[in-house]
Amino acid sequence: MSFMSLEHSAAIYSLLGFGDYADLFWEDSRTLSIRWEAGKIERFTGGLERGAGLRYLAGDECRYACADDPELEAFEALARELTPGLARQKPTPPTPVDIFRPAYKKPAEQVTAELKVALLERAYRAASLPGVRQITIGYGENNRHLRIWTSEGKATEEWRSILTFSITVVAEKNGLLQTAYDSVSGTGGFEFFDLNDVVALSRRVAERSVQRLDAPAAPLGEMPIIIAASAGGTLIHEAIGHPLEADAVQKDVSPTYKGSIGKVVANEKVSVLEDPTMPGQRGFYAFDDEGIAAERVVLIDHGVLKTYLYDRQTAALDRVRSNGHGRRESFRHRPIPRMANTFVAPGPDDPQMILRSVSNGLLVTKMGGGQVEPATGDFVFEVEEAFLINEGKAGPLIKSANLLGNGPEVLKNIDLVGSDIGWSVGTCGKDGQGAPVSDGLPTLRISRGVIVGGLST
Repeated sequence: MSFMSLEHSAAIYSLLGFGDYADLFWEDSRTLSIRWEAGKIERFTGGLERGAGLRYLAGDECRYACADDPELEAFEALARELTPGLARQKPTPPTPVDIFRPAYKKPAEQVTAELKVALLERAYRAASLPGVRQITIGYGENNRHLRIWTSEGKATEEWRSILTFSITVVAEKNGLLQTAYDSVSGTGGFEFFDLNDVVALSRRVAERSVQRLDAPAAPLGEMPIIIAASAGGTLIHEAIGHPLEADAVQKDVSPTYKGSIGKVVANEKVSVLEDPTMPGQRGFYAFDDEGIAAERVVLIDHGVLKTYLYDRQTAALDRVRSNGHGRRESFRHRPIPRMANTFVAPGPDDPQMILRSVSNGLLVTKMGGGQVEPATGDFVFEVEEAFLINEGKAGPLIKSANLLGNGPEVLKNIDLVGSDIGWSVGTCGKDGQGAPVSDGLPTLRISRGVIVGGLST
């Protein structure tokens, strides 16, 4: 069946009458993955998974179990395992189901495999430049059908579809190898690729890998950094986003921001928002994975910390309402506070003026991965693409670089914020769970506090 039949709703709600709160999360997911390598399809796989998870909250206690067989009998068995010792509560009368089902022009599951493979072949040919030795292209679909019942009498039903394209290119010259990577991803149908030219993207990635073969190494030391909008918001996601998730604050994993609501934590030009309601973005959803309507949340407003990202459990501990950021990888996982689409709001400054304002520094146009120490905010990020700045102009491409700094200090040292915005995408890992996210950033100038570490290869 496509979802738990409505005639079982009364029986389901009767299972949820224990503890302070309870919910049932049901999922039907279908995935497709294509890997293109060495000029041909290396792997073509699809998957189907269906299951449900039952959860009870009582104070700060969470009891959770899941079943691969999402039938009423399985839920009753889970309830018998989870409820001993929990107080019985009278269930709230159910309300009508809130349903969100987007209408796509070209649902990906209805597009033939031949058309999808042809897209990858065109991308491969575009990336096949002189000097390129290896091209790896990935295509992915993730279609999820979700249903959530809560002890508050509410039920939601939602369909989510995410498409992803990624490419890695390795170039070689005289035994020296250089790698370049990029990806695009978002919610929608196959028309996503009408809006995102992955063939042109593939050529740019290949050109970057070849150009890096002759590029100089990055300079070493502290210097002004301009992060272009095209770099995306990876830095903000890692260095500022995770520390503002409520569980990190409550567990003292993020002591810098504990007790800081209403305090100045960034330059007055900096506002950080989190918004799952943006259609097309990779982190889009209508309801979070606890059945709460998604909403835009202002985390930092002109430098002042306003709130944290909450799920139901952390919100209850702080005696506030959840702002719709309880997310889970699948029915096998309990929800936890997570980002979705996190971004620094565009500011008042002209991006070209920002570039001209730096005589000598580094212009970062594409970020790579990174690591952050949550307790201190110290970070190390790889730079995928960057240029030296000479007298306010973008100079030569550098081979590679790392950025080292401290997240809370960076927030204070951002002194120019551009009027533009660009996005990056990824799968955010936390507590063993992955969640699809997008991160946005305008062009920024970080005047001090970031050290550039160069690599020779």
